[in-house]
Amino acid sequence: MTTTTSSRGRRRAPTRIERAAGRAAALQKPRVILAALLLLALTSVMLLDGYLRAEVGGDQRVRTGASSSEVPDAVLDGGPILTFRGGRATTVSVPDRTIALTFDDGPNPTWTPQVLAVLEKYDVPGTFFLVGSMVSRYPGIVRNLVRQGNEVGIHTFTHVDLSYQSSARVHREITQTQLALAGAAGITTTLFRAPYSSETDAIDNYSWPVYQELGEEGYTSVFVDTDSDDWKRPGVSKIVRWATPEDGEGASVLFHDAGGERSQTIAALPEYIEKMKAKGYTFTTVSGVLEEQRGGARAVGGTGRLQAAHRPATGVTLYEGKALVAAVAVAEWTVPVLSVGLMVVGVAVMGRFAMMLVLARRHHRQRNRRRFGWGPPVTRPVSVIVPAYNEKECIANTLESLARSTHPIEVVVVDDGSTDGTSQIARAAADRLGMRNVRIVRQENAGKPAALNNGVRSARHDIVVMMDGDTVFEPDTVRQLVQPFADPRVGAVAGNAKVGNRDTLIGAWQHIEYVMGFNLDRRMYDLLRCMPTIPGAIGAFRREAVLEAGGMSEDTLAEDTDITIALHRAGWQVVYQEHARAWTEAPGSLKQLWSQRYRWSYGTMQALWKHRKSLTEKGPSGRFGRVGMPLVVLFQVVTPVFAPLIDVFTVYSMVFVDFRAALLAWLAVLGVQLLCAAYAFRLDREKYRYLLMMPLQQLAYRQMMYLVLIHSCVTALTGGRLRWQKLKRTGEVGTPSGVSS
Repeated sequence: MTTTTSSRGRRRAPTRIERAAGRAAALQKPRVILAALLLLALTSVMLLDGYLRAEVGGDQRVRTGASSSEVPDAVLDGGPILTFRGGRATTVSVPDRTIALTFDDGPNPTWTPQVLAVLEKYDVPGTFFLVGSMVSRYPGIVRNLVRQGNEVGIHTFTHVDLSYQSSARVHREITQTQLALAGAAGITTTLFRAPYSSETDAIDNYSWPVYQELGEEGYTSVFVDTDSDDWKRPGVSKIVRWATPEDGEGASVLFHDAGGERSQTIAALPEYIEKMKAKGYTFTTVSGVLEEQRGGARAVGGTGRLQAAHRPATGVTLYEGKALVAAVAVAEWTVPVLSVGLMVVGVAVMGRFAMMLVLARRHHRQRNRRRFGWGPPVTRPVSVIVPAYNEKECIANTLESLARSTHPIEVVVVDDGSTDGTSQIARAAADRLGMRNVRIVRQENAGKPAALNNGVRSARHDIVVMMDGDTVFEPDTVRQLVQPFADPRVGAVAGNAKVGNRDTLIGAWQHIEYVMGFNLDRRMYDLLRCMPTIPGAIGAFRREAVLEAGGMSEDTLAEDTDITIALHRAGWQVVYQEHARAWTEAPGSLKQLWSQRYRWSYGTMQALWKHRKSLTEKGPSGRFGRVGMPLVVLFQVVTPVFAPLIDVFTVYSMVFVDFRAALLAWLAVLGVQLLCAAYAFRLDREKYRYLLMMPLQQLAYRQMMYLVLIHSCVTALTGGRLRWQKLKRTGEVGTPSGVSS
């Protein structure tokens, strides 16, 4: 056994690279927080949009038939306008031959502008009782409505029956509508009409306290004398007839400019106005009625209409209102985009599953035919490179597995400045096992790519196998792995990485991911001739191909993906050998898992960006750029980034829309995934019992992977750099004979 030493392991000051790595690592926590905040913002936008559409906090209950024994008779028999001046309930009637034309449920982008056009044509004012959620969605219509000289009142924010709501909810419904009005038109109002209200004699013991509470706060509640019932769509003539008061009486008349299809209302309104004017009626607002009752000027139209109910919004109210309108505008734009994204993600996910199943089956049948072969058996010795940094727990198991290799090998252990005695443990293990084919090369800590390059330079054979220091091979692994090199076009071979510590919860989740995701993917990419990554745990390369590509690059965190793409661009084929199995120790904690997957995903993005020119190149490079790169971007970046939409929409639908339908949809997707996973387990001859963990994996593990990828995207956008990160190992993965598959 030969030992080459370039470092004595003495204490030294951190290098410039290590200091940069430390600074980059210090930036990761803020990026994780930012990634989580992005997901939280997405959820908040959806909740806001759902609240606006009464999916969140909606209440469809409408009270009928309740007693009115506690309501004063003077109110039940009084006029349609209810005030509480001095704390005393007072009703006001509309003067004879006067119409207070009122509209409920708006604004609506289709019908409200048409109503406004009719009112402007006939120089008639209207009082519009607006729903706050609609105001925040269509602020421009409200601005036009107010500028035209019309009056506005509050019709709650979500159109709920307030008699069922708590005092806090009532206050919130009113306040939010006021904020919406402030943000849309710069005003607030003192007018209020409760949803599902009618004439004053319909006030009951449950709604009466609501009117009292609002009256004490200065609000005037407005009811109706005459209801057009236009929401029933009975026909234009009936709408006009039902809206006409009897015997010249004055009336508060109800129409609707929203809440459904209102074409009959639009047709009836001009006819109604003309009819009432012909009868000698004048039109005013609710404020106009109150002013006349007080002996003030009467509003009959024109630019001089009184708008006594309006108050200029100022200070905090104005800015909060503008913020609300702005937030709603974001939600109104974002949710449709997210919906389209969800559709794209759903199609992409299902398409990926279908593609993987079809191509994996074809790959398995092709590679397992009796007559299939790569060429003459490869029997010449190969070099196995083992980069190691503080691998005292695992290095002995790694060498023990290599000692059983059925293929002739030399082993080059590259100690990357370990401080835990890795090289000494490796030397002792090699001596104990009688391995004279082991060389230990020591270097100052420079990172995994540098360690691999050192190993490639030190290798004596033309084929090099690369494995991690925490990985063990089966006796036949190397022989299986190098057989594809019988084909002179093959430049690299990806092996089948297995999770050895799969008996823990996290390990079981990763086991499912390795078998289903990684290995099904590699079968697919193999047939498409665009394999994106040779796993660091098990891969083989032609030494000349690696050297021609410039070795393992330090430009990215994913040196394995980087070199794989570089070999594609150089014209080499990269294939997958499913029978070459390696057992690796997966991260045992969520923190370690996050660190590993962050490096993988961010490194993949770096490698794709580095080799982006392949998109426009010809030959093998162009093939990878126009086939492999889009697939990797779609399946490993875009789809996973937007995949949380599926879960967010599912939870949203379960809680606020239709629990049963949402649950069935989620179970259907899970069923498809289970089908794919079961087939992958069959191909790899794995035990199906681990699939029992899959539902829990979908609920917990997958969410973490989403956040990791979002974290990586944030890092890619904000910049950042990490060096080779050492994960904490336990050494529990031994030789394959001790691992149950």
